[in-house]
Amino acid sequence: MEYRNLGKWGLKVSEISIGSWMTDLKGSNASEIARDTIRLAFEKGVNFFDCADAYSGGEAERFLGQVLKEYPRSSYVVSSKVYFGVGPGPNDRGLSRKHIFEQIDKSLKNMQVDYLDMYFCHRFDTTTPMEETLQALSDLVVQGKVLYYGVSEEWGAARINKALGIIKELGLRPLNVIQPQYNMVDRYIEDEIMEVCEDNGIGIVPFSPLSQGLLTGKYKKNQPLPEGSRATHQADKQINNLLTEENLDKVEKLSALAEELGTNMSVLALAWILRKQIISSVITGATKPEQLINNIAASGFKIPAAAMEEIEKILDYKPFVRRVG
Repeated sequence: MEYRNLGKWGLKVSEISIGSWMTDLKGSNASEIARDTIRLAFEKGVNFFDCADAYSGGEAERFLGQVLKEYPRSSYVVSSKVYFGVGPGPNDRGLSRKHIFEQIDKSLKNMQVDYLDMYFCHRFDTTTPMEETLQALSDLVVQGKVLYYGVSEEWGAARINKALGIIKELGLRPLNVIQPQYNMVDRYIEDEIMEVCEDNGIGIVPFSPLSQGLLTGKYKKNQPLPEGSRATHQADKQINNLLTEENLDKVEKLSALAEELGTNMSVLALAWILRKQIISSVITGATKPEQLINNIAASGFKIPAAAMEEIEKILDYKPFVRRVG
């Protein structure tokens, strides 16, 4: 496993990290598989584990904390998020000072730790002044409950720039990291957000690097959906909407290229993200140990320049540019 700094900051995180939003905790066997996967990740050098207060109603935080307490606190990096509703009350969601302060204490208790290494705004709250949210997060850093804080993709480049201005004006603790979606078929952060992060030393820890499973190569044109795959049971049908003929054609070509390079589609997709130095860590989901082992193989995997050119031809990405005249 190789490690990178969180942006310009001193924190070192593994290039491949583990997210908990898809962790299946139903049944003793499922829990044991999830527990073994986290343990194996730690043994293989993964030191960054991401979670959120809303995942499984807090159960994901409690489960992750229970497993990680087996290891010295200094040996791992753990994060959580705040925004989504956790109760029926009007203040049980959002990014108000009240909700942030209440939820950080719950998250710390759930994960049985004294501090979180990273704390994210899960979404953008249009009902709360940005300065209120940023002041609360800065205060958590001062209090020692959070070491580094960040925001989600919904903040966008304009909002991130506005936040940086508020932070400078009020003398707050700095914004350190963002957690956007980023993968071969969703590259919007390259248009503006990535440049903002590069200019300000803000680390990027993307989620959904395999585009809901599309970029694993297991979904193929004119073939039945793989039994037990996300496309057969996911309620919001995100992956099903991605299974277009255009996307499947691209994956077929990319899979062939991966085979030529002596690897597989998943490793190629993860290594492609890590080609950008501003990427600090890639948050992956792994429901089985074998998936984890495969994902970890992307750390340190270098894609040759010729292959990178071929990838760009296959993806045919066209950044948003508005020209006048």
